[in-house]
Amino acid sequence: MPSRYAGQPTITVPTPDGGTVVMSAPRIAPAPAGTTGSYTVRDGDRLDLLARAVVGDSTAWWRIADANDADDPADLETPGRRVNLPGA
Repeated sequence: MPSRYAGQPTITVPTPDGGTVVMSAPRIAPAPAGTTGSYTVRDGDRLDLLARAVVGDSTAWWRIADANDADDPADLETPGRRVNLPGA
């Protein structure tokens, strides 16, 4: 699975010292493809491990974050929290 920034256009941003920095344009999160259910986070759970179990790719943790409209993905690792699991 490619990075969530794959194919994203770049922008050039001026720096305070008069230089420029090229970076990825802000990414607009895609609408989730739906969810396959939910999961109650347990002590010691991590998004990368949950992504491996659900999506089959530990680097796809961001799909879980997108399915939960999470501003801070670390909040999704709080024990007792119910998180939506992304669809295929």
